[in-house]
Formats: sequence, structure tokens, C-alpha cells
Amino acid sequence: MNSQGTTAILVFANSAKQDLANKYIPKGEQLFDTLTQTTLKKAKKTGLPVFHFSDNNQVGVTFGERFTNAIANVFERGFSNIITIGNDTPHLKIHHLQHTAKQLALGKTVIGPSIDGGFYLLGIQKSNFDIAAFQNLSWQRYSLYHEISLWLHEESSELIKLPVLRDLDNEKDLHSLLSFSKNLSPALLLLIIGLLKVKRSLYYTNQNFLRLFLDRFMYNKGSPEVSFI
Repeated sequence: MNSQGTTAILVFANSAKQDLANKYIPKGEQLFDTLTQTTLKKAKKTGLPVFHFSDNNQVGVTFGERFTNAIANVFERGFSNIITIGNDTPHLKIHHLQHTAKQLALGKTVIGPSIDGGFYLLGIQKSNFDIAAFQNLSWQRYSLYHEISLWLHEESSELIKLPVLRDLDNEKDLHSLLSFSKNLSPALLLLIIGLLKVKRSLYYTNQNFLRLFLDRFMYNKGSPEVSFI
């Protein structure tokens, strides 16, 4: 087994129904479902073991408890490193996950900061994981990234930071994502446009975008069936 064989990916993402209850995106159930399926597909393309924890199998009362328990559960399966991600960062790429796996194999810790003050990815080693310390972090607050970065600096030999990305929490974030639409899949782009009731003709005026969108849409054979592990 190579060094990356001890690494697993944890996708911590609620069901579309629960996401709809927690986030301010009316009629967004199909969007959340597509986000989860897309994220799982990216994770599985790395070739690493993938574990999906939704509200159906999470354990704990608070977010911090549920998230911490999910990480502990995967470590208990015998893995030395975990890459944990959510389903709400459409611009997360496979190469971000692959790069994180390589850094973990070198004994480093990795974090991907999000614009709202949290993080969209965390690559952590079992030797740096402390259940009590994790549960006491300021989960779902703007200070989370700063707080966890300080803690990780103390616990790990070296902390690697990925590019800052935007996560998706409300309708305002949908508008912001359209500013970087060329990096979105055609399926997600159509869902976002539909939710915002934006006339597609507004986007066709940009010929570069139109050509890119049509090329990707025409040759898209559809998303393969996602296997939940």
C-alpha cells in the first residue's frame, strides 16, 4: 500500500431536504441534490476511499459534535489521514483533493479557506486530531478559519493553505457564483440560472462564454450514477 492508501475522503453533506431547511435558497432542493452528487463524483475520481455522512447517519446534537464524530468514525476504520469536504463549494476541483492527499502523505496539514470565514476543505492526520478540541471550536461562526488555523499551526509541523473559494449558503451566493460561471458544470449553471430566474439571453452576449457553455453542454453525456459508500 502506498502512502496515499492510508487516506480517505469524508463528504459531510446533509440530504437535500435538510439543506433546504438550513439554507436560504427557496426551491433549491434539486440544486442541493446535484451539488452532493457532483461532489461525491469528484471525490471518487481521486481513487481514494469515500465516506458520505448525511443527516441520516450523523451522530450528535450540535454541528461540531456531528462533524467531529464523523471524523472520528472514519479514523476508527484504520485510516491515518482524512480529507473532509462539504457539498457547497462548486469550484472545488479534483486536483485540490489530489494535492491535499499528496501533502498529507508528506506529513503536512491542509486547509481550504472559504470567503465567509470558514473552510471548505480540511486535510488532517490522525495524530493531530483531538475530539475535545475539535468540538470546542467556534463552528459555523466567522472566526472559525482563524481559530482552527491557529490550532492547526500548533498541532502540525506545517500547514498548507489552498486557494480561497466561495461556498453556497444563500441566494446572494448564487449571484456571486455567476461571476465565475465558466468554472461551473452546465448542469449546475442551468439550475442556478433557473433559481434566479435570469434570462439566459443576458449571458449569450458574451461569445466566449457562449462557446464554452455550448461545447461543454453538447458533449456532456450525463452524470454517471453515484455510488454511496
